[in-house]
Amino acid sequence: MPELIPSSVIDDVVLVRPDVHGDERGRFVETYRRSWFPDGREMVQGNRSEKQAGALVGLHFHLHQADYWYALRGKARVVLHDLRVGSRTDGATELIDLDGDVDQGIYIPPGVAHGFAALSDILLTYLVDNYYDASDEHGLAWDDPAVGADWGITGPILSVRDQSNPRRNDIPDEIRPRLAP
Repeated sequence: MPELIPSSVIDDVVLVRPDVHGDERGRFVETYRRSWFPDGREMVQGNRSEKQAGALVGLHFHLHQADYWYALRGKARVVLHDLRVGSRTDGATELIDLDGDVDQGIYIPPGVAHGFAALSDILLTYLVDNYYDASDEHGLAWDDPAVGADWGITGPILSVRDQSNPRRNDIPDEIRPRLAP
């Protein structure tokens, strides 16, 4: 049975340390199981992200999509920031280092902004519980002082999109994530 570690910083974030089985032939790891996560959200799409050292992705957030990230190779500093109005942990920031040599994954619920800095060349797989929907793709400035993240790199390589994300206080109210009452 994997070790499921609820975040002590942001509600509903879960760190997964799966069981690893190996012998002289190699290793086997079950990296994801729906029953491990809140509400048993069904992941419907798998994606691969390969970035060079120094790249920074994010911060991104969704109103209707959960993510599950798993590093296969390399090291990344993951930054999470709770944007959910009504959340006990609204405004909290958490840093988690993923390392392809250490089997672990991160479940990220809707409304939690997420991004990563490639501390080395990295290969990350991630599952999502909704098909790509451009209308549910939102951003938060990676360098917002309200987030206060130490990304672990200097002079990050950013996409044009991520260079123009708004600060937390400038996110329009209609796209601020909200927990159901």
